Amino acid sequence: MLCAKAVRNQLIEYDSRMEISQFISSQSQEVIDLFTNVFSASEGKTEGQLIGSLVSDLITTTEPQDLIGFVAITGVDIIGSIFFSSLVVPNEKTAFILSPVAIATNEQGKGIGQQLINYGISHLKSLSVDLAFTYGDQNYYSKVGFNPISERIVKAPLKLTYPEGWLAQSLDGSSIKAMEGTSHCVDALNDQKYW
Repeated sequence: MLCAKAVRNQLIEYDSRMEISQFISSQSQEVIDLFTNVFSASEGKTEGQLIGSLVSDLITTTEPQDLIGFVAITGVDIIGSIFFSSLVVPNEKTAFILSPVAIATNEQGKGIGQQLINYGISHLKSLSVDLAFTYGDQNYYSKVGFNPISERIVKAPLKLTYPEGWLAQSLDGSSIKAMEGTSHCVDALNDQKYW
């Protein structure tokens, strides 16, 4: 597991109206509401409640050193958020998984998600994290460096509904080599309904 390191909660300005910063606990309810609303609008109320619950569980049940979140803010409003949580892989590499991601419905298509993810990946690199994984749309995540990975290389924590959505990238410059054994995610993600 990654040891906790002191990290400045530095605001980064990406354009004249948006800043990206590390998630802090006082933003919890606004971030949970963002995920609930975004997924309700795109996937229906049930999915919105499911993902809102996932984010709440991630925030409240995951050890601080195993969860890193980021928010995009315009003025006082959080318009986007992402979370990386620890993923234990069957070798000595340090890994995190990106899940979930939400951008306010009226802000989608402006590159905010990509900026958040790129910022998060840079932050993980600064912490000497070796690998980043995600499970989602290959076309979208390939824009931020993720590539399909076979479970013959790295087995997902649970059975994948869409194996083509299992994606990874090396953050240390080395190639990802096959690993014997299974990976393990944090408790909040350890439920088949998310996979």
